[in-house]
Amino acid sequence: MDVRQFSRRRFVGGVTAAVGAFSLRRDELFAQGQTPQFTGSDNDYDTFVKLASNENNWGPPDSVMKAMNAAWKYANRYGYPDGNVVQVIADHHGVRRDNILLTAGSGEGLNVMATTYLGPGKKVLGVSPSYASVFQQAANVKADSIQLPLTKDFTQNISQMIEAANRNARDIGFVYLCNPNNPTGVVITAKDVKELLDNIPKDMPVLIDEAYHHYVDDPAYGTAIPYVLEGRKVVVGRTFSKIAALAAMRIGYSVAPPDMIREMRVYASNSVNVLAKWGAVASLKDPAAQADVKSKTVTLRNNTSKVLESWGYATIPSQTNFFMVHLGDRTVQPVIEEFRKRGILVGRPFPPMLNHLRVSVGTPEDMEKFIQAFKAIFPQKAAATARGGR
Repeated sequence: MDVRQFSRRRFVGGVTAAVGAFSLRRDELFAQGQTPQFTGSDNDYDTFVKLASNENNWGPPDSVMKAMNAAWKYANRYGYPDGNVVQVIADHHGVRRDNILLTAGSGEGLNVMATTYLGPGKKVLGVSPSYASVFQQAANVKADSIQLPLTKDFTQNISQMIEAANRNARDIGFVYLCNPNNPTGVVITAKDVKELLDNIPKDMPVLIDEAYHHYVDDPAYGTAIPYVLEGRKVVVGRTFSKIAALAAMRIGYSVAPPDMIREMRVYASNSVNVLAKWGAVASLKDPAAQADVKSKTVTLRNNTSKVLESWGYATIPSQTNFFMVHLGDRTVQPVIEEFRKRGILVGRPFPPMLNHLRVSVGTPEDMEKFIQAFKAIFPQKAAATARGGR
């Protein structure tokens, strides 16, 4: 791997621990992993088409809104009824209550995992680009990270990850898989997840972030929750921010063996609010609403990708509510500004993929505005095809 292509990153000690692995400065990690706070007025915010943060642009369904509105009567209470949210989640997955850790979004769960199993001298093993929150928290607790590059078809190199895990077994606090991966939208197959778990040290924890699980229709994919039932040292992260449209309500959870839940609970905030809990319960009890969002999102994602490819710009086949489009010889940051001038918020840079733009899937009206803006910004070229991934 030519390190020059990662010129936007500052290496810490050069290439580390495995071929192609690298470390990032803390400020750069934060720049990549956090969604910027909108600083304009409410009216300004409402005028933008929001395709930057992988949100559910349809918003919570009526069933969820009704449940949250009914929970306002508990706003002044501490020991309030919470819809038995932990038990509902446990029943949904066929596990016990002590397999569940409720968190303020799945992001808190990732941070809690890092705080629990990392520290000075420890490392998290993952890939880049991926969701950077875990790597950020590793830096916060003075730990390090081994970040392997994606393959040429944007998949996660499981054989290289197994090799790195075994070679650095003494130092690794846990392995991190984002599945499907953010920002590429590409899945790790169930076969590859099993290959990893079967060939790394049995006592090495593995965190599998399934934030976008609900959008997957690839039959080769499979959730990792069965490994929790087997008692393996696997933590599965889930969120209500995406399919359930509760991003600002901040509720998610981790599914793990009871002993790991007990270890992580020490660092959890226990700060999920009453409205979020009732909204989450209602969401799990309304699978039809989730299926509707998935169907609309997948159709719009695929149709938009085809339009971009017919215009001459390749996309990465995605299994999420976002996709990446290749911009040819243009880099992402100036293109983001071009879209913003046209009232559309899109992606952010994901080094080293600086010629790829991540686009979230919005409503039909949102995607039509995006396509028109894209055609205004980019000249038509010969038709392209999708690149890599599954």
